[in-house]
Amino acid sequence: QLQLVESGGGLVLPGESLTLSCTASGSRLNYYAISWFRQAPGKERERVACLSQTSGLTEYKDSVKTRFAISTDNGKRTVTLQMNDLRPEDTAIYYCAAGRGGDSMCRVPSTWIDVWGRGTQVTVSS
Repeated sequence: QLQLVESGGGLVLPGESLTLSCTASGSRLNYYAISWFRQAPGKERERVACLSQTSGLTEYKDSVKTRFAISTDNGKRTVTLQMNDLRPEDTAIYYCAAGRGGDSMCRVPSTWIDVWGRGTQVTVSS
């Protein structure tokens, strides 16, 4: 059974970078679309990036598309979110989630996705 574990969160200054990793066990991610979601206190969970493993499609939330990059390793067990030029508004718990299927899984609501990691805290503060 597929399980996901996030790592790489932390406390950084505005303008700095972090790299988050989502590591899979129990299955490779070949037939999944992997999304990174985030949830800030008092706000709804939002998708910030997605990678469709079947096609290589990547999609981003507008506010991060010039600063964040999602990628996968050749073994398709780890999906990385490189986050540059971080801002205080990026502060949130970041979750990776896997939806089995193609590109459309990058657009479905979070409630349609049933494999989630536990999250990693990212705090951007001076």
